[in-house]
Amino acid sequence: MAAFSTTIPSTDGVQLALHHLSETEPGSLPILLLSHATGFHGHCYLPVARHLEGIFDCWAHDHRGYGDSSAPPDWKVRWEAYGEDALAATEHLTSQVRPGRVLAAGHSMGGATLIMAALHRPELFKGIVAFEPIVFPQAGFRPDNMPPNPLVAATRKRRATFGSLDEAFDNFGSKPPMAAFHPDALRAYVDFGFTTNGDGTVTLKCNPEHEARTYETGGGHQTWNDLAALEVPVWVVGSPEQTFQPSAIAPQVAQQLRHGHYEMWPEVSHFGPMEDPERFAKFLASVSAVAQ
Repeated sequence: MAAFSTTIPSTDGVQLALHHLSETEPGSLPILLLSHATGFHGHCYLPVARHLEGIFDCWAHDHRGYGDSSAPPDWKVRWEAYGEDALAATEHLTSQVRPGRVLAAGHSMGGATLIMAALHRPELFKGIVAFEPIVFPQAGFRPDNMPPNPLVAATRKRRATFGSLDEAFDNFGSKPPMAAFHPDALRAYVDFGFTTNGDGTVTLKCNPEHEARTYETGGGHQTWNDLAALEVPVWVVGSPEQTFQPSAIAPQVAQQLRHGHYEMWPEVSHFGPMEDPERFAKFLASVSAVAQ
């Protein structure tokens, strides 16, 4: 069966887009749930899923306000709600598609949301791979002692409308961080991340202001305080450590976890899964062999 999308309910009356990324029959293979980073959407994982055909039945959801999932009007960003979105996707897959536990993987915000979901329903997960999850110790990452997040200002200034998808592709691919993306990952980001307007132009589905507010509030949730209670095995992957960046905290996240593992990839940045989707896919396959 070809890839397709459906909608499922989450909290606050939100309807989430849930995308089947594999070509196989849904539920015919062990399920892999993929959770995207801030500013991205579920289809960004298409290159990863293609490398996992015949190994996993791959699914990815769009968090509220991203991709094809809308946020409630005037919704105040609450990271715990993103965790509720990840849990809604997991509960749907384990109850409606294939009974049993899932392997899940997430990048940045996506890794954090899966950890949040597993803290609520650990019995649904056989393991989690989290690439630099946004889970910060509250004592060390307060807004008053951190430098401003440069992504906030850059996001609010981001151009949102282009003459065509190809123009958007060329624009994003000409500058960091997306200049380092694998072309297939950048193509998926663009092709599924824009709405076509009546005049033929295209506009980002994700409102830059919504994305900026997600960055602004990323350090405020309390997930760090609960890491030691998590029974689910978690493989934390990071790029070379940089001060005040998620890469600096990734090893500490693994240390806090009861069943935490850490691996550093020196050749990539914070956007490793988009830069090298094949390597990310191979790592997920290797984890599957030991996550029981």
